[in-house]
Amino acid sequence: MSDIEIDWTSVPTNQLEKMLAAGRDVMECHRVLTATSDNIVGELIKTAGKFYEWTHYPEGDVYDRQSHAQFYYHAHPKEERRDWDEHGHFHSFMRPRGMPDGIMPKQIDGFEYPEGPNDSLSHLVAFSMDEFGFCQRLFTTNRWVTGEVWYDGDDVVAMLDHFIIDHAQPSWPVNRWISGMMILYRPQIEELIRKRDAKIASWQQEHPDRDVYEDRDLEVTSTQDIAVVEQMRAIGSELGRRRTAA
Repeated sequence: MSDIEIDWTSVPTNQLEKMLAAGRDVMECHRVLTATSDNIVGELIKTAGKFYEWTHYPEGDVYDRQSHAQFYYHAHPKEERRDWDEHGHFHSFMRPRGMPDGIMPKQIDGFEYPEGPNDSLSHLVAFSMDEFGFCQRLFTTNRWVTGEVWYDGDDVVAMLDHFIIDHAQPSWPVNRWISGMMILYRPQIEELIRKRDAKIASWQQEHPDRDVYEDRDLEVTSTQDIAVVEQMRAIGSELGRRRTAA
């Protein structure tokens, strides 16, 4: 497990305020769902019938045609789960039409790039969920895990501002929640993406005879345990310190 320490004093005030507002959105989504004994995961899968491992929820994923952001939820079989307990996880993506201008995939020898102009999607970060529908962990993955096209970390970080699911289907609270989580945990997500690239580079050095992006021995490339309440407390504390010092 990674142990990312954020230097809150280095985060601009306007970003902290944006993170705090996103955190309030996240908590509001939990509140309205809890009022009817629902949760983020249950809300997304409640109309799908029996829950099957590996199946994408919802069918066809959630895709915003304006932002070109995308996500889905799924779970691994128990015998194939990692070294932590989870119900399942959300994978988040950005498609090329939603990426900032000038961003291109990393050139990898032997890799067959998709032909469609909007098919070279990039994975951003995954949100690991516990059995009660709360996010307990963030993590990044190797290329083969999601079938993404690989982009350098700096380019992936540049995509984060563009991730938003701004419609109500199949669930407005879930869409609002995942959009908010991307903002609330922006500093940690940036660092996880950098650690992802560092892990890929070190693995390639240690295993020069393997295709690092297809190596099944390397699945999770960085991870960080989280708790929304702790994140909100840290943001509020730093903003309070700045107000007192002003």
